[in-house]
Amino acid sequence: MRLAVNLPYQGAGELAREAERLDYDIAFAAEGLKSDAVSVLGLAAGLTSRIALASGIMQIPARPPGAAALSAATLHALSGGRFRLGLGVSNPHVSDGWYGVDFAHPLGRTREYVDIVRRALAGGPVRYDGTHFRLPAHGLGGAPLTILTERPDTPIPVYLGAVGPQSLRLAGEIADGWVSGFTTPQLVADSVTRLTAGRERAGRTLDGFEVIPYTAVSVADDLAQAAAPLRVHYTGLLAIGGADNFYCRLARSMGFDAGIDAFQDRLAAGDRPGAAAAIPLDFIDATALLGPVGRIADRMHAWAEAGVTTLSVLVSANDTPLEARKHTLAAAAEALEKAGLRT
Repeated sequence: MRLAVNLPYQGAGELAREAERLDYDIAFAAEGLKSDAVSVLGLAAGLTSRIALASGIMQIPARPPGAAALSAATLHALSGGRFRLGLGVSNPHVSDGWYGVDFAHPLGRTREYVDIVRRALAGGPVRYDGTHFRLPAHGLGGAPLTILTERPDTPIPVYLGAVGPQSLRLAGEIADGWVSGFTTPQLVADSVTRLTAGRERAGRTLDGFEVIPYTAVSVADDLAQAAAPLRVHYTGLLAIGGADNFYCRLARSMGFDAGIDAFQDRLAAGDRPGAAAAIPLDFIDATALLGPVGRIADRMHAWAEAGVTTLSVLVSANDTPLEARKHTLAAAAEALEKAGLRT
């Protein structure tokens, strides 16, 4: 198993350099309420020389496929062939509220989007007559999608973010890897089964296919102390889109109904600190790596056994200063060595 890092935009350059020094495999940048992926990865590309760079994820409704392909080609060229394109269809609330894009038919849209991007990265010109995407869209065919960016010979791997059974099978079928923003070892193992079915549908195996969960890591001798810097992050996740979001459903499926009820009650009352305090410690412990380095090393085995190829340390989840985030990266690298899992 290898390590990756999820970069926040604050201190992204220093964190990317520290991850490279510690022999991390990939630096990811996400898109969300605070930053886009392309800007952060451009900074990281200029400050590093070896570590792979990946969008984790670029949101499909945010860009036409031609724009995504052009950004990917540019980052690949600027980084000397180190870029990996992570894409995801986002969720109905963000797709509509941020980008004004209907969330209908996410699987079909994802399949066509990836197809167009790959054709464009192969050099084009691209004309496309799909169910969800048409190029040209209005009959003006004089300038088909063509990308002239000079690129290294290595093709750009495509990763997909996926949660549901059908989207996981699609990721296995058409992508080179899967990224997951919030999960447990058991859920990863279940997901690998569906990814494998998608690979088989495409006549392939999981050999060379990346399985990359994002996992918060916090180091302290006391578990409650270790969980404290993650509570703001967990509050944000559990509050997205209302009471029935994915993260609340996950917590309830794991038996934390009372804790989630208390969380939602405090949130509805406008007491965000109280909501954060109500999140069950055992839920945070089950979905993150908490404790001293030795305990984290022991618990890394469950992730490797579930089929994880690269574990991405979600330092953006740690509500701590930059130096403490760098310490988290070093502690995770130490734990991986102690576990004897590094590949």
